[in-house]
This record gives sequence, structure tokens and C-alpha cells, in this order.
Amino acid sequence: MVAQAPATPPTSIDRALLAKATTGDVAAEIKAGDAYAAGNGAPRDARQLAADYKQAAFWYGKAAVQGNTVAQIHLADLYRDGRGVPRDMAQAAAWYRKAAELGDAGAQGTLGILYSVGMGVPHDDVEAYFWLALAAAVPGPNQARFVTNRQSVGEHITTDQQSQVEDRVAAWKAAHPRAPVQ
Repeated sequence: MVAQAPATPPTSIDRALLAKATTGDVAAEIKAGDAYAAGNGAPRDARQLAADYKQAAFWYGKAAVQGNTVAQIHLADLYRDGRGVPRDMAQAAAWYRKAAELGDAGAQGTLGILYSVGMGVPHDDVEAYFWLALAAAVPGPNQARFVTNRQSVGEHITTDQQSQVEDRVAAWKAAHPRAPVQ
């Protein structure tokens, strides 16, 4: 894990929440991570902020290894930004990939962008197009952005590569059906 659980939690963190999180309850682990990341609304000095983000990373990490996409994305964001953990784009990309493989459109789009610029992963326009195509297929507030990014990346791959990616996308969608959007 990325950190140790606190022996004595700050007063701003609900002790009952931490007790529940300690039992492995994923929702409580995420709430504990959120609480540490947000603080209690009071100003925090740099040392307290760093300690709180370290604890946020710990709790998000516990939920992330249990396959929770929200926690995986929060942990990826912490690695991307170097909050509570050393800045590590390869680790960020790895956590975005886990969430993307579980079907999270935001993580898919983010992973596509990372491949398009070679951050944390090798630059690969074909792989970028694949992840952006998956993200672009999901209705939501970022869909238009994912479509635009996919089209931009598509200018850098051949027609044959695009066709092969579309086959991969179709196979992925068949293997990972999404719940209908209400």
C-alpha cells in the first residue's frame, strides 16, 4: 500500500467511518479517502496537506485494489498530480487503465489522451484511437470532447489501422456490455 492508516485520526475524520473502512468496506474506504483529500474546510499548511493526501492515497488504494473504478480514478489522479504519493505518470496510467478496462468512459478517454501524447505510456496513436473510440461511444458530458480527440488522433493512423481498431472496439463492446443509459 502507499501509506499506513493513521493511529489517531484527525478530528475532522469521523471515527466510525474509519472503523468501517478498516473492515474493508469499499464505500467507507472511498469516503475516508474523500474526507482526507477534502480536509475539514479549515486551512491546512503544506505539511498537513501532504499528510492528508498520503492518507487519501492509502484509502483510495485499498478500495482500488478491490476493483472500484471511482477509487482507481482518484488514485490515478493523485499519482498524476503527485499528491500524497510521488508524481508517477506510469502509475497514474496503470490505474486509469484498470478503470478503463472496467468500462469507465472517463478513464478510457484519459487513457486515450495519455497514449496520444506518450505520458506514462508509450506514444501510440492506434491505442489512443481505441480508448478514445470506446469513450466517445458513451453518452455523457465529455462525449463530444472524446469524439473530437478521437478524430484528431485518427488523422495520424492509416485507414487499415482505423478498421482494425473498429473491429477491436466492436469486440470489446460485445465482451463488456454497458447498462442502458436512462
